[in-house]
Amino acid sequence: MKKNTKLYETVAAMMAPGKGILAADESDASAGKRLAMVHLPNEPENRQDFRELLFTAPGIEEFLSGVIMYDSSIKNFTDDGVPFPDVLIAKGILPGIKVDTGTVDLHGFKGEVVTQGLDNLAARFAEYYDLGARFAKWRAVITIDEDELPTDAAITMNCIQLARYAQLAQAAGIVPMVEPEVIFAGDHNQAKSELVTTHVLQILFQTLITYKVDLEGLILKSSMVIAGDMCPEQSTPEQVANATLRTFHMSVPHEVGGIVFLSGGQSPKRSTENLNAIAKMGPQPWPITYSYSRAIEEPTLLAWQGKPENIPEAQKVLLHACKMNSLASQGMYDAAADNILK
Repeated sequence: MKKNTKLYETVAAMMAPGKGILAADESDASAGKRLAMVHLPNEPENRQDFRELLFTAPGIEEFLSGVIMYDSSIKNFTDDGVPFPDVLIAKGILPGIKVDTGTVDLHGFKGEVVTQGLDNLAARFAEYYDLGARFAKWRAVITIDEDELPTDAAITMNCIQLARYAQLAQAAGIVPMVEPEVIFAGDHNQAKSELVTTHVLQILFQTLITYKVDLEGLILKSSMVIAGDMCPEQSTPEQVANATLRTFHMSVPHEVGGIVFLSGGQSPKRSTENLNAIAKMGPQPWPITYSYSRAIEEPTLLAWQGKPENIPEAQKVLLHACKMNSLASQGMYDAAADNILK
């Protein structure tokens, strides 16, 4: 198979040491839930204002290598008429695009879902490439139930969709980020989370290899291995680091271009502390960093409150969150000295 070295160049830029990827890719409906936290209506103007605040923040390029956008934001503009992708490219930040269209119930499998979005994806990739996108994201959702879930059938169905998406992305010159999110919600313990995450990743990479996806030109976006949010015994950062890296060494081929973490419902500070503990374990076969959404956006949103006069302060908070996670990705975060992230 002919190798696409452009994909490798994109992967190397995305995984630049000390930098991470902002996941500003909420659907319009999910963005509305964020805005509701500060009592703002879910209107296009409010979504545009918040994303402009994020993308134009001075200095973010020091800590961010890429930003994942949604269809409505990659086609949007600043108040001055500059396309959002161009704002990022001018800063040396790679534009990315979420291309799945969300989940639907998997018929016959109660409590499990499958991700949609393969229809016309090749044509959509061509359009997104022209708009500046050089990487993409597709999220599968894996739910843990202490007794029955997830089923192998549901895992396999989602992994085949991820593999087809990855094939189409690479054919379009776009780096695929594959995200099999093992959901944090639940009362399962960390051992169950480790078992499921390892199993999911093993099936995923066997499927990707079967369908001849170039693993060097691909990035894994993974959950951390962490006890469910309702579990009475919560995982310490050191436990998260050990279980997560053990999982990766059992399931992720060394050729994979890089691994980034989702924050997955953790508080901003906790996700940063866990990332720091993982980085402190030393160099791994893959570069590892963060691709957070809530953990970066939430403190920024709370500082902004939808008020123009708060934009400078909100952008300072954004820069702080990015810097703290940059330090954490290098094992240099000092939680005791950080009085901003909660």
